[in-house]
Amino acid sequence: MRTCRAAAAGKFTVVLATLMLVAACGSSGPSPRAWAASVCSALTPWRAEISKLTNSTDQQMTAQTTPAQAKENLVRLFGGAEQASETARRKVEQAGVPEVEHGEEVSAGFRASLASMRDAYGRARTTIDGLGTGEASVFYDGVRDAVETLQQEYDASALDTSRLDSEELKRAFDEVPECR
Repeated sequence: MRTCRAAAAGKFTVVLATLMLVAACGSSGPSPRAWAASVCSALTPWRAEISKLTNSTDQQMTAQTTPAQAKENLVRLFGGAEQASETARRKVEQAGVPEVEHGEEVSAGFRASLASMRDAYGRARTTIDGLGTGEASVFYDGVRDAVETLQQEYDASALDTSRLDSEELKRAFDEVPECR
């Protein structure tokens, strides 16, 4: 009976040690280079989409369309920007926390910035969706106000990798091909 208990205790110790090792390995985040590559891979299509949407918005502001057509197009465009921002935020979240000092803070900063941008686009979409289209000048004044507010909120939440506290991450963002 003692032999069975000793053998069971030995097996339990091996299983426990293995679980601790696996847990320790699983808890470490990606390297700075891997994290930067993931983040840039998330942000590249987002930037392209935002650029495309910005150009489309500019065209809508100068196009000879009815207020109702402009409203429909702008609501769709800002909704697309809102969704693109959320997609990028989720991908940054999926990238995990970089294996650097204050990695959680850095990752949280990126996610918060994208969430702020997402929310700014959502507010602009909601504002424009609430505008009446009966009087063109009133509608376009409302659009201009919404776009100005969006621009202020967007500028306030802009991503800036130069403000990272980690030299390792700064270097990684400068070096990985996904960030060029």
